[in-house]
Order: sequence, then C-alpha cells, then structure tokens
Amino acid sequence: MSTITTIILTYNEARHIERCVQNVLQVSERVIVVDSFSSDDTCTLARQAGAEVVQHEYVNQAQQFQWALEHCEITSEWTMRIDADEYLTDELVAEIRNISTSLTVGVTGVNFTRSVKFLNRYLRHGYIKPVRLLRLWRTGCVYMEQRWMDERCVLTQGEAVNFKGLLVDENLNGLTAWTQKHNNYSNREIVAELDKQYHFFSASESEDLKGRNAQKGFYYRLPRFLRAFAYFFTRYFLFLGFLDGAPGLVWATLQAYWYRFLVDAKLYEMEKRLGKSPTKQEVVAYIESNFGIQIK
Repeated sequence: MSTITTIILTYNEARHIERCVQNVLQVSERVIVVDSFSSDDTCTLARQAGAEVVQHEYVNQAQQFQWALEHCEITSEWTMRIDADEYLTDELVAEIRNISTSLTVGVTGVNFTRSVKFLNRYLRHGYIKPVRLLRLWRTGCVYMEQRWMDERCVLTQGEAVNFKGLLVDENLNGLTAWTQKHNNYSNREIVAELDKQYHFFSASESEDLKGRNAQKGFYYRLPRFLRAFAYFFTRYFLFLGFLDGAPGLVWATLQAYWYRFLVDAKLYEMEKRLGKSPTKQEVVAYIESNFGIQIK
C-alpha cells in the first residue's frame, strides 16, 4: 500500500473532525489538521483521533492550503485533501488502498466524485454534471489555485484518473449554520467575480480554470436576479432535482436560488453605494469594511 498524507483545513469543526480523521486514517499514514485558531474543541478532538495539529492565520482557503503544501514537510508518496465535513465511502477506501497496483507511473492525480447528503438524504439529481474534484495526487505534483472561491488543486505534470467510489459531503451543523456559511461564501463569490475586473490576484490561470470562468462568465452575462431563478429552474426541473423529495427542494431553493440571489443583491447594493464604475481602491475598501475580507 502506498503512503498517503491527508491535509484537513479546519475552523470550529468539533462536530465533524473525529469522523473525518478516523475515516481517512483507513488509508493515511499521517493526517495533518491545519487549524485557523478554532475557539471550540477542534484541535483537542483532532489530536485524540490521531491527527497532527498545526495552526496558521487564515486569509482564505486557497492561501491556507498552499501554505500547508509548502510548510508541512510532506514526505509520503501521495497527498490527499479532504474537508472536515466530508468522508470516504467504503468503495473509495478500497480503491485508494489499491493505488500502488492499479495506477501507472504516468498517473499523478485522482479525481473523486462528490455526493451531497443533505437532511439525511443523498441528493442524486439536480446536477448539471458530476462534481469531480482532484483530491489525491503524487506529492509535489500539485499547486492550489489562488482564488477566493471555487479554488481547486491543479496538477503540474502527468494526468488524472477518476475513481468510482464516492466522497460524501455531509454537514451536521444544521440549516442555521448552513445559511451563515453560505452568506460568507457569497462574499467570497463576489470577490472572485470582481477579481476578473480588478485583478486582486496575479496568478496565471489553468486551462480548467479558464473553462470554469467561461461558464461563470456566461451566467453573469444573464440579467441580474433573473439568472438566479433560471439556475434554480434548470437544476430543480430540467435536471430532475424534484426527484430528491423535500430535501431536494430545500437544497435547490437555498443553494441554487437563495445563494445566487444573495450574491446579486450584494452586487446591486455595492453598485448603489459606489456607482457603476468604482475605482479599485474604492472596491477594496468596500469589501474590507462590509465583508470583513482583507485583500492581500
């Protein structure tokens, strides 16, 4: 069995961290929790579950993970990324255990298919396409995109394959925490969109990122507010999200409509306060004072 180091970024993940650490220890010789100075028992529970814990000041997910790659002295053959509220299914565990014999030398990365379990139900419909994420790679073959939202790991060499087993995203914190979390996500989404115009980051784009930006570019060319409804309609009706029952309705309404509408509402509010052509300095000041995000 190949050696694997797993990295988990945390902030106040006491409800999830034991489940996550114990789950990935099935395939990992080393688990590193990079914590953003949690105020709950995350660090204590992580250590008790068998993880190493380091703490580092948080700016955003992308910078935090890149810091982990550069400073955690990873010497294993493979590196894996997982979020605290995620876990590997038994099928995926079995595939990971066999990577030493199932993958050729030219394969440097593995994509996992993510499945959402929401309100105690797996959401099997409503996806425009399967969500496949690069989460396992040969150590040293990846960098993290420097973005405020939708950041992904990118291979620097070789190719990636898809595993069949699922990576499950099951957040146990409830809808109040879910909406608070997505309210914060909406701020990061706005920063990511404004970055295309004001260039807060100078990192070059991967081909995959160019493709995703093109898709979002199409979305943002649609009429404001109407596009949120169109996205909800597409996912809930055209891609059969209604087949997931009440959890599917709640998910589509909150994630595909409310969240997207909130982003538009905040962009509209900013335009009303700053005008249609604000300077970069005005935008940065607005973001830092209203969203609590420091542009560095």
